[in-house]
Amino acid sequence: MAKTLKILVPDVGDFDSIPVIEVLVNVGDVVAAEQSLITLESDKATMEVPAPQAGKILSLDVALGDTVNLGDLIATLEVEASVAKQSTNYIPVRESQLELPTIAAAETVKPVSVDTDSSEETSVDYDFDLVVLGAGPGGYTAAFRAADLGLNVALIERYSSLGGVCLNVGCIPSKALLHTARVIDEAAAMSAHGLRFGKPEIDITQLRNWKGSVVSQLTGGLAKMAKQRKITVITGHARFTDKHSLMVASEAGLKAVSFSRCIIAAGSQSVKLSGLPWEDPRMMDSTDALELEDIPQRLLVVGGGIIGLEMATVYQALGSQVTVVEMLDQLIPGADKDLVRPLQRRLKERMNNIFLKTRVENVEATEDALIATLSGKNVPEKLKFDRVLVAIGRTPNGNLIGAEKADVHVDDRGFIPVNTQMQTNQAHIFAIGDIVGQPMLAHKATHEAKVAAEVCAGEKSFFDARVIPSVAYTDPEIAWVGVTETEAKQQGIDYKVGKFPWAASGRALGIARSEGFSKLLFDPKTDQIIGAGIVGVNAGDLISECSLAIEMGAEAADIGLTIHPHPTLSETVAMAAEVFEGTITDLYIPKRK
Repeated sequence: MAKTLKILVPDVGDFDSIPVIEVLVNVGDVVAAEQSLITLESDKATMEVPAPQAGKILSLDVALGDTVNLGDLIATLEVEASVAKQSTNYIPVRESQLELPTIAAAETVKPVSVDTDSSEETSVDYDFDLVVLGAGPGGYTAAFRAADLGLNVALIERYSSLGGVCLNVGCIPSKALLHTARVIDEAAAMSAHGLRFGKPEIDITQLRNWKGSVVSQLTGGLAKMAKQRKITVITGHARFTDKHSLMVASEAGLKAVSFSRCIIAAGSQSVKLSGLPWEDPRMMDSTDALELEDIPQRLLVVGGGIIGLEMATVYQALGSQVTVVEMLDQLIPGADKDLVRPLQRRLKERMNNIFLKTRVENVEATEDALIATLSGKNVPEKLKFDRVLVAIGRTPNGNLIGAEKADVHVDDRGFIPVNTQMQTNQAHIFAIGDIVGQPMLAHKATHEAKVAAEVCAGEKSFFDARVIPSVAYTDPEIAWVGVTETEAKQQGIDYKVGKFPWAASGRALGIARSEGFSKLLFDPKTDQIIGAGIVGVNAGDLISECSLAIEMGAEAADIGLTIHPHPTLSETVAMAAEVFEGTITDLYIPKRK
């Protein structure tokens, strides 16, 4: 015998007329216990209302765009009489009923078969004990660590300064410009709180010079440390000539370099869409965009991933009318949708247009403008822009270094497979960073670099990171680590969530940035944390605690009982753990009957 259960709007704090921003089910759907039914938005925070029990949706009494209040009817659920009980609303967690597999040690690619016969003969006299190809964060870290362990090291870099793409034309200059954008936005936002500034006067030359000085300070420091370690730095483009030799081409000519061991840290480059007028200087990749040649009135950003949105944030703050085009159905596709939602709301207020599920079919270069042809639902067919930035990802440089001359295997996509000691199929040749696989992140490369250097020096070392955090330095920032909710659902991993809205954070309210939240995923059998996601100001700084917690196998109680300073944003992580445990006092969560 079946009974009906009425599901009501829960207590979400001191708010009235809460908008419904998502309806996740339809009449007739069979839902599981804790499955989300609708998403509500209260004071820029969001929460999902779940089904208290498994059953069938008999009626839906709300629709997208409705506003609701405490106690309003959401839906009527048909449940078995033997399990029916009164609905009690609370801040929800979501779960699956499937088994949680053991989290394996992270590897960038599958282990490879190493050719141990290819290692060097000890009687051969090479120029260097170790040559590191590429001086980005992975490359210089490997070179420095190897030198510290007593090896005679050469570091080959195509740029005139050390640091690779990250320090010269990537991570560091982009963060300097993102700080500029944040200052502009914060100054403007304070007008709503009684503090008004005049319109900023932007000296593009001085801003460009400041960005350059940040880069110079860091790269200059690297050059000094390389000299202190007696590392030979060679500038130029290098290619293998055999298993123990490289040829370096520079303005000074060709230079042959031999080695006992080699670490390939040659990185990646921006993907360029074919068929676009790349000969036109108004077309940009991320490197071009960071040059900050001018501030275009109309800018098209192709790609709604991390790099595209970071640069869109910079140029919009500096005065450009920015349109973002993403071919998938959400921005930052690797992140959970609920993490992206606060960022997307903020961007919609600032960007000229955001087009999802849309492609750029063509760009025509005319004297007056770049004319983009778009294809998608409810999008204009053609739009005019002053510049176009293509930021659709990066591709590894595995096919650009003559790896075949050294019999180093490179796969069809340009990646070089390695084992957990970062060895390629040649025992004396190692590879690290972007060139060995996803994720293409500097902080992954530096850890791989130390492993490779230590193995080269004869130490027992291997790469055994359980998780690698990701950060989008947008405004608000988005950071995640470990298992995401999307992955958990796709892989059938059983999990529960503790989620703390920043609308209840005194620190977030005090800086007028309460749109974020901290979310932790736990194994319901062990209470151990398996994943985390944070959206909000400085989320990239906050995610490190979650990474450490996963590495240490921390339980919810370990996090919640760790005393965090108040008022801070960091305490929202502990409060998310308390939500999971049901010990939270900063929110009211009625107990389930």
